[in-house]
Amino acid sequence: MSIRRALISAYDKTGVAAFARELTSLGVEVLASSGTAKVLVDERVPVTPLEELTGFGDLLGHRVVTLHPAVHGGILARRDVPDDLAQLEAHGIAPIDLVCVNLYPFERTVGRLDVAWEEAIEQIDIGGPALLRAAAKNHAHVVPICRPEDYGPVVEEFRQRAEISPETRRALAARAFQRTAAYDAAVAGWLGRDDAFPETYLPVFERYMDLSYGENPHQRAAYYAQKGARTHLLARVEQLQGRPLSFNNLGDLSAARLLLLELEGPAAVIVKHGNPCGVGLAETIDEAYAKALAGDPVSAYGGVVVLNRPVGAALGKAIARQFVEVVFAPGYDDAALHELSARDKARVLVDGERRAFVTTERDLRRVLGGLLLQDRDADGDPLDAMDVACGDPDTATWEELLFAWTVAKHVTSNAIVLGRGGQTLGIGAGQMSRVDAVRIAVEKARQLGHSLEGAVLASDAFFPFADGPRLALEAGVAAIIQPGGSKRDAEVLAAVRDAGATMVLTGRRHFRH
Repeated sequence: MSIRRALISAYDKTGVAAFARELTSLGVEVLASSGTAKVLVDERVPVTPLEELTGFGDLLGHRVVTLHPAVHGGILARRDVPDDLAQLEAHGIAPIDLVCVNLYPFERTVGRLDVAWEEAIEQIDIGGPALLRAAAKNHAHVVPICRPEDYGPVVEEFRQRAEISPETRRALAARAFQRTAAYDAAVAGWLGRDDAFPETYLPVFERYMDLSYGENPHQRAAYYAQKGARTHLLARVEQLQGRPLSFNNLGDLSAARLLLLELEGPAAVIVKHGNPCGVGLAETIDEAYAKALAGDPVSAYGGVVVLNRPVGAALGKAIARQFVEVVFAPGYDDAALHELSARDKARVLVDGERRAFVTTERDLRRVLGGLLLQDRDADGDPLDAMDVACGDPDTATWEELLFAWTVAKHVTSNAIVLGRGGQTLGIGAGQMSRVDAVRIAVEKARQLGHSLEGAVLASDAFFPFADGPRLALEAGVAAIIQPGGSKRDAEVLAAVRDAGATMVLTGRRHFRH
């Protein structure tokens, strides 16, 4: 399919003049809407203003520009249907063989926190999507282009072949419909943003990077960022060294960052297979990392390390002693990078993102033939809703309990977290019975030489029996925090009270599956 006539109507003028100049050099007549035509005239590129074709200038404050039979007839006519061509001739309409459009920046506009309603409405493009959809529908005869990245390849193919292949046109048509679908979804989402669970849910994700494989080598994979989100997992993140990030790296990095967001002060989180295996809080980031690593150095092998303070030489050297998959921090000095270079395969990431994550975004989970959608379990649990069932926790004990409770929220259920001094001592994750989760956490602490005398325990859900608390109390645990709500709460309370320990009931569960 050759190109004799092209229509360009672009909000983003990047590369438009060069593209149009290349087309004209190949014998293509270029039509353009008013704003684009002005740019081309200024750049001395031959152009026919669209109003010469339609007989109308822009109407209604630029709301009506390209919506005209002379435009859409030229795009939608089927070149292999004689009646279509006869109607074009009868009305004096010439075919249009290429349509290049990029849309008003609606998503960027409504991404601002202070955008006015009227401004957002005026950024809803009508004519642009109509042009793209028409060209994409008729891609057997028309080349649809919706992004500057495609200008060069299309020109080069036309120069080499004097036509655009059906395969290229089909790929461009798919991209155009993806663009208009995403655009419409953004508008629908913004207009219906007050509906927590709309009748039709239309999230849009754009491919951000290809991945070598998924959870396992036989699975294909890619990472997609949600369009319109204020930020995302890799926004403003720079990789300084190491292998390309993997599917499992990104899952662990997300888990670690979500936990780190809830911790105050210098903090370190080490995650393995989606679960924290070591978490530390301290006066310095070096001490915090040392605590996190000491919490479970065996499980930390090959983990993802996330820090909320810059890394200096000593910390870089300490991290480099271990086998780590990923290190993530807001900065590194040159000496730290030198130390980390000894682990040249480790992915070292610097976090340049300063925009806050929106904690009200919803969690999605793919299930068989459907999608589960829920509020993110993000807002902090109110202290005034917690009940001290027994004991008299002082300020330090409260801090320990809340630290363990925060970590437990990010551990796969059934989840038990043992901690003391701003450090996790044992974590029991993903067990089908809660008593087994307690047993694993206690045994891990013992194997690693952690004393549990005076430690605290957090459970993500209630204890159905008193056996779990008794195991922990016998090991030295002095305080427990859990939601409560079991039929046997009285038995659990009696066991804790008899041991002279403290128990806080939060009234809120934190299952994570």
